[in-house]
Amino acid sequence: MNPSPSSEALKDFPAVATIPVQWGDQDLFKHVNNAVYFRWFESSRVEYWHKSGLYEALKGPGYGPILASVTCNYKKQIKFPDTVLIGTKVEKLGISSVTLSHDVFSTTNNAVSATGKSVIVMFDYQSQHPVPITEDLRDIFETFEC
Repeated sequence: MNPSPSSEALKDFPAVATIPVQWGDQDLFKHVNNAVYFRWFESSRVEYWHKSGLYEALKGPGYGPILASVTCNYKKQIKFPDTVLIGTKVEKLGISSVTLSHDVFSTTNNAVSATGKSVIVMFDYQSQHPVPITEDLRDIFETFEC
């Protein structure tokens, strides 16, 4: 059996969220509004956190992820009805931050229709300062990415 275009396009992404496009995601111009892509990236980050085990690992320590930056590059319009698959993977693992790459695959367009990046910082919410990513968390990232 031949692989589907979506599985080929997203084969390097360890976490993939599947989201149906909602009628209300569209704007006046009958395509998905630009702000919706950022919600999709968020859903895909949450999927990554759960599938990798990071969500469970971060339940108790008093620090956790905070979004520092998010960007999106739009390639093709997405319209209702459609289903999108959003892949997420680590692009760079820094001292206290991780950069995640996102690809949005439209099943109707049969193509990656947007790409983006999210920079997540490990953050101590009590002291209000970034903290280094621990070795335990690094192990989770590295194991999940392999």
